[in-house]
Amino acid sequence: MTTLLTRPAPAPAAASRPALRPWLAAVPWLLVAVVLAGALYRADVPGREIATYGLYFLAGVVPPGTLVHRAIRGSRGNLPEDLGYGAATGLFVQIVGWALAAATGLQALLIGWPVLVLVAFVAVPRLRQHWRIAEPEPLPLRWSWLICGALLGVIAWGAAAWSGTPLPPADAVYYQDLMYHLALVQEMTRAMPFEVPQLAGDTLRYHYLSDADMAAASMITGISPATVLLRLWMVPIGATAVLVVAALTRELSGKWWAGPLAGGVAFAGMPLTLGAPIDAYGGSSLSYASPSQTYAMPLLGLLVAIVVDLLRGRKLGPASFLAPPLALVCAGAKSSALPPLIAGLGLAALVVWWRDKRFPRAAAGLLLALTVVMLIGTRLFAGGGAGTLGVQPLSLLRWMEPYSKTLGTGDGVAPGGLIAPGLQGIGLTGGGFVAGVIGWWVLMQSPRLLGLLSLRRRSDPAAWLLGGMTVAGAGAAWALWHPSASQLYFFLCAAPFGVVLTVWMLAERTRHWWVPVAGLLAGALWSVVAPVVAAPARNTLGGWAWALAVPVLRTLGLVVIAAILVLALRRRFRVLATAVTAAVLGASLATGLAGFVRVLGQETGQPSTARMVTQEEMGAALWLDEHAADDDVVATNVHCTPMARYQPCDARAFWVAGLGGHRTLVESWAYSDETVAANGVGGLKYVLQPPPDQALYDLNQRAFTTADPADLTRLRQQYGVKWLFADTRAGEVSPDLARLAQLRHTSGPVTIYELR
Repeated sequence: MTTLLTRPAPAPAAASRPALRPWLAAVPWLLVAVVLAGALYRADVPGREIATYGLYFLAGVVPPGTLVHRAIRGSRGNLPEDLGYGAATGLFVQIVGWALAAATGLQALLIGWPVLVLVAFVAVPRLRQHWRIAEPEPLPLRWSWLICGALLGVIAWGAAAWSGTPLPPADAVYYQDLMYHLALVQEMTRAMPFEVPQLAGDTLRYHYLSDADMAAASMITGISPATVLLRLWMVPIGATAVLVVAALTRELSGKWWAGPLAGGVAFAGMPLTLGAPIDAYGGSSLSYASPSQTYAMPLLGLLVAIVVDLLRGRKLGPASFLAPPLALVCAGAKSSALPPLIAGLGLAALVVWWRDKRFPRAAAGLLLALTVVMLIGTRLFAGGGAGTLGVQPLSLLRWMEPYSKTLGTGDGVAPGGLIAPGLQGIGLTGGGFVAGVIGWWVLMQSPRLLGLLSLRRRSDPAAWLLGGMTVAGAGAAWALWHPSASQLYFFLCAAPFGVVLTVWMLAERTRHWWVPVAGLLAGALWSVVAPVVAAPARNTLGGWAWALAVPVLRTLGLVVIAAILVLALRRRFRVLATAVTAAVLGASLATGLAGFVRVLGQETGQPSTARMVTQEEMGAALWLDEHAADDDVVATNVHCTPMARYQPCDARAFWVAGLGGHRTLVESWAYSDETVAANGVGGLKYVLQPPPDQALYDLNQRAFTTADPADLTRLRQQYGVKWLFADTRAGEVSPDLARLAQLRHTSGPVTIYELR
């Protein structure tokens, strides 16, 4: 009896397992940190700056945001998801601090803002409880490994971008938008009101809050804005987006593994290619070249989570006060972020009304609030390209080679009417070709769109919210026109939530773990080994139709074989549908990762071209940034890219204001409101239009070419110009400048003068 009633002592290993679990869970996160630090160091970021920025983000952004998020929405029951939502909330908290500093001119005190938030949660008794998780519900250790795998994918995305973008000074060709944003980051370090840094005196109307966040990071850490923008900022923002989407997906689906899968596919995955000669237009929702798009993702994810709470009948409590200002920050991050969400919320509210037979006052109230905020955001932030959006169904075809090289060769740079010229009178053959191209795009975007097929069986308004966002984003991309196809950002803002819906559908259909695993592996393998079809030698409708159809037909053949096997094994159709859905997601993820690896394996050097800015020129701009006072205005003869091209001038240089860190009287004007609105005038695209103020431009040019003392005096007294940045590669520079202004610095073709 004694033997039967005595419980054996636990084995030492079993007893120590709970104690070891936190340490084991930390291993994948440490791996991510080490890989990120190594990638940054390999990309020429000094170790001290890596450590400083890491401390800033992990101590100055994440903890304050986590505490605020717990106070507003409560804990998720586990630390990783709390920190993910907390990092997104921390971005919001940081922007509030920056706005207060910029409005009052107290930027020097910005470093104390995170400390002030932390002190409040220590000093106020009711807030102290948020330092810990009251009811822990830890996630499986496997979750940590899977989510960290997704984060490694984001690091690969960043490293691929860094490989072709050296830190200044260097002989390099920067993508023009990076220098444009760098100038905005410099502008955000100044006090309100803000001006267009390339056109001093013009009021800035742009979604600049991503630049404001970088400016805050630079001011707090003391790291140069160029290093923050080109290296340190992007990956933490992308990683935060992954964590937010993962937490949202787990809440919706109830499956722990669904979160990492959705986060990975949403931000490391790409549209399918299956061996096609081109990519489907509308790639990653993270964009190195568009910081505003990247910055919008975690903030929009947090706002969607709040909306989901309301639609599912949870009381928002303090979160109801967070939603409107958070929505305003989303609008200031990317003007295309809110419209899909508002459309999705409207659809979900209708579903709730139909389901409950009762008017959804809470959803309608939030819908009204978000709509008002969107209109306010349009007034505050939208400018330039946002004002040129027009209606033209199927205009996205203009950016797809099968159309642009066949039917659309004569479309030109202007809309050309409600229907694009290439689509007018195309007949049955042309119409079938266009329908085929659109159908091909839908298939390639299936990781973002496949979840829509599940809506007819759903009554959960959260699903209709995500579905409405996805349809609205895709619909806007295909219904609107923009001279640079910026309408696509409506789709890219909604695409991650389409992935969430697809993964949620997969989670509901999964009964046996091996089915989605097999599908994921099969899809990933096929995306890598699928034979590549070459682009047609001649740009004909038949040639392009064949080039797009062959990869799809090959893949369809494999699906048919899988269906036959399923029937032979007497499995249900559910198994095939689950496996195919998983295969689509696996192919998306593998396509993205394979692309990053391919870029990392290429040569990193940049060929010498007429568009290249030399190391000496960048060095001169950096000297100016260091020696000029914060509010000094600079005149320069650099306007175009290539620099010596004047007729017509591609006015997207931007690097003097960006690297030089100061407002320029007239540098480049391609993104000004007047210039973008003039798109198509004279048959020229907006980037080739003349300067909006021709008289001021002429005055600026004469200062360099003739050095008339009267012109120099006018620049100094009327326009506040103190510095002349003269580059002989950009045009003639009068030798008389050395007599009329003080020569301060020379570097290669650049001479910098100071006006007294």
